[in-house]
Amino acid sequence: MSLKVGIIGCGGIANGKHLPALAEVKEVELVAFCDLIVERAEEAKMHYGTLTAKTFTDYQEMLKDVELDIVHVCTPNNSHAELSIAAMKADCHVMCEKPMAKTAEQARSMIEAAKKTGKKLTIGYQNRFRKDSMYLHEICQEEELGDIYFAKAHAIRRRAVPTWGVFLDEEAQGGGPLIDIGTHALDLTLWMMNNYKPKYVVGNTYHKLSETENAANAWGPWNPKEFTVEDSAFGYIVMENGAAIFLESSWALNSLDVKEAKTTLSGTKGGADMNDGLTINGEDHSMLFEKKIELEPGGVDFYDGAGDKPEVLEAQSWIDAILNDTDPVVKPEEALVVTEILEAIYQASQTNQPVFLNQ
Repeated sequence: MSLKVGIIGCGGIANGKHLPALAEVKEVELVAFCDLIVERAEEAKMHYGTLTAKTFTDYQEMLKDVELDIVHVCTPNNSHAELSIAAMKADCHVMCEKPMAKTAEQARSMIEAAKKTGKKLTIGYQNRFRKDSMYLHEICQEEELGDIYFAKAHAIRRRAVPTWGVFLDEEAQGGGPLIDIGTHALDLTLWMMNNYKPKYVVGNTYHKLSETENAANAWGPWNPKEFTVEDSAFGYIVMENGAAIFLESSWALNSLDVKEAKTTLSGTKGGADMNDGLTINGEDHSMLFEKKIELEPGGVDFYDGAGDKPEVLEAQSWIDAILNDTDPVVKPEEALVVTEILEAIYQASQTNQPVFLNQ
């Protein structure tokens, strides 16, 4: 069976992740491409589309004109909810790029639309499909670490501010590194803990290095006048069962402790970190141990053991969920909690007060 897929937003994340990943899934036909800049839609069609694929600059026209099974939403955060809801109402399953939405209210409206239409909805947290993530999740499910009561979610860059598109635009994105890369680290951490019941949140955001002229940066200097989002954000989340999570996120920080989309876990039976590969630690017969996990087989000529990329595994898993009518790996209710926590950190920073959730 072949599923017909349409793409809304043919920019960086579509070309860097969604389109090449979907192209490797044999059950998929890429038949519609929509972008406000028609040349981008045409280029995406040329590289990935079927012979009869169509291009659009209006997503409503695409949804009316082409019979689609699935839509991937790859646009700025402020349009995620509007586009996802419209696609589900047009009888399409939806994968929306992370974060789920600019606001928690918008994210909740997406879940309501999924329930009303009966369509599947998932969010693009591809880091769950890394080898280290999948291995660690498995041992967490088997309770090898015991009760995980403290964790750290890491998303720190020393100088890697995205200077293209709308990343620096608060109105379009809703925030900076917290909502961009902090969201990945938090999703991984909550998934490992299998704990989606936050009680309260405190946090701070900073506009410090964003004011630097001619700054050193992986993608060239940023314009301080256009840098309307935070450059760093930090949050402390307390869950209903007493567990705590420290979330750190930054695009630009004077630190050599750089790590992105990683988690550190501490449980009653053991701990784990992704700091230098994946390491499990614990105590055995009154002795402490560290176990380094070898995630690649190695040692075989002409084979690097890399396996499928996380984004390809994500795409295949998503398509399989639709074909087999099963839940997607990333459930929208889980992604909603991530958005609620991120929103609470921003609010706590503005008010200098804890923000209580689920009250």
